[in-house]
Amino acid sequence: MKLRDLAQGSSVFLGVIVAGYLSTTYVDQHFASREAMHAAAPSSGPAPSACVGEDGSWKNWSWPNVPALSPKCR
Repeated sequence: MKLRDLAQGSSVFLGVIVAGYLSTTYVDQHFASREAMHAAAPSSGPAPSACVGEDGSWKNWSWPNVPALSPKCR
């Protein structure tokens, strides 16, 4: 392996690390600002909490992922 090959590989590796860090920072800021906008919006009352119904379906849960060990609906 030549020194030039090592330098080129190292620069690509460093570029991927920097791009990953910057994209993670952007995504964190993007979703944080979206959540802040939703929190600032006036609501008609407290948001109902997510729970599992009698049939095993989710109530008050708008995301596709499902948290584990959630409470049963009352």
